[in-house]
Amino acid sequence: METIGPGTGDPLRSGPSAVVQRRRLALTGVRGHVAKGRDFTRQALLDWGWDGTETSEDALLLVSELLTNAALHAGGCIELVVSAGEVLRVEVFDGSTELPRRHPAPQRGLPGGHGLYIVERLSDRWGTHTHEHGKAVWAEIESSRLTSGRPTGR
Repeated sequence: METIGPGTGDPLRSGPSAVVQRRRLALTGVRGHVAKGRDFTRQALLDWGWDGTETSEDALLLVSELLTNAALHAGGCIELVVSAGEVLRVEVFDGSTELPRRHPAPQRGLPGGHGLYIVERLSDRWGTHTHEHGKAVWAEIESSRLTSGRPTGR
């Protein structure tokens, strides 16, 4: 079963049409999984020529949010998968079948409750799909945004 997050565009297009490369990072029992996931994704973006733009920084923030949400709300991360094609697709697999929900009214200036709002804001699409051992929450950024984004100024 696949669901698409609210405001995520065309629900019929839920994944990249042509995956060129896919990289997987096992995270079960890994300490510092958010930092490791960001470093793993940063290297993939560099290898794929999608680094050094504001949009690539957005992609790293997406990874952080998805990994943090899995750790806080789904019992931990099992695997991070990043795929390159017409889109950059980030998938975080966890062992829970409970679907993510946006916090009804996150408090401004207070931590917590903002994760899915950030995912929705930074990605072109996001959603979930279930599998026999849990679910994956995914987000996509169009590759054209990664190649044409403004430089980060570093």
